[in-house]
Amino acid sequence: MDFLTLFAIYVVVVLTCIVLVCKYSGQQQTPFNVIFNAVVKVVAPFTPKWLQKFSQWTLHRLFHQRNNMFICLHILLEVAVYTEFTYEVFGFCREMDTTLTSLSVPYVLLAIKTFFFYLCIKRDPGTVTKKKVAGQLHIYQYDKRMFHPGISCPTCQLLKPARSKHCRVCNRCVQRFDHHCIWVNNCIGAQNTRYFLLYLFSVCAMAGDMALLTGDMLLHAVLRSGLLAASYIDEYGQQQPAGPVFVVQHLFLTFPRIVFMLGFLVFVFFLLAGYALFHSYLALVNQTANEWYKSRGYICQHCHPSATADHLCNPAPDHSKRYYYSRGLRRNLGEIFFPPQPVQKKQN
Repeated sequence: MDFLTLFAIYVVVVLTCIVLVCKYSGQQQTPFNVIFNAVVKVVAPFTPKWLQKFSQWTLHRLFHQRNNMFICLHILLEVAVYTEFTYEVFGFCREMDTTLTSLSVPYVLLAIKTFFFYLCIKRDPGTVTKKKVAGQLHIYQYDKRMFHPGISCPTCQLLKPARSKHCRVCNRCVQRFDHHCIWVNNCIGAQNTRYFLLYLFSVCAMAGDMALLTGDMLLHAVLRSGLLAASYIDEYGQQQPAGPVFVVQHLFLTFPRIVFMLGFLVFVFFLLAGYALFHSYLALVNQTANEWYKSRGYICQHCHPSATADHLCNPAPDHSKRYYYSRGLRRNLGEIFFPPQPVQKKQN
């Protein structure tokens, strides 16, 4: 099995995992949980107790508590990519007469991305507090489908405004809760969704521009070498023209780090481009990821299968539509970039 085949298998496995994550995201029972639980049951009898406790503590620390590990991983990957681009691709591009203006674009995009990344990390997403909850209760109406009046958060002991949700990672209720993002170690809510969208698009632009410059460099390297018109002797002693597979293998052997960097950039671009388009769609219809997940199964977050209180799940005609909070394209986008603030009552 040659190097190119192994790389193709790697790409297929990664793309399959992405498809499965997208398909089963937001669901409690998934194939991942089933497989993980089955493996744990098989391995547990042979695993020392201290190792089990350490594994549970590690998983809890990584995915159920706030920590900066994924921020550090994000920065580490970014430094690795820009180091490779600066010390190899930049020099090759200059030799091929690529303008400094074109080569400076990735660094400008890096500065823009870093600014929005910092805002996503530091800005409050819209925490529901005792001081603000009275005003936050009047920002959105209750749709009486997923959100109902008079419901208190059992942890925060505060009335839950419409479209809010308690984040178990941050241990707080967030106004217009979208999701908790481990890469920024913060919730995405009413007050920072705009920064998150701009962050996603800036990362896509950064990865896409670097991928184009790197691809252009490799293409020029192939054209200048005359490799497309060359031929080689195969394992049977026959002379064969250098086709696309031979060219790709040659690039892997000649520029291994650059080709891997290009593959990583293309992977990041398509992954985050799809994610950015999904969140753009949610912004256009004024819906959060949390609401989208729940609306797929029309699940009420306050009712249980055994509930008998008809007043909670009685869908009035005006409240049964999926996009209850949509107010038109312009107003929906305005709400994202200029989020409504809690109503402050005047004190006499």
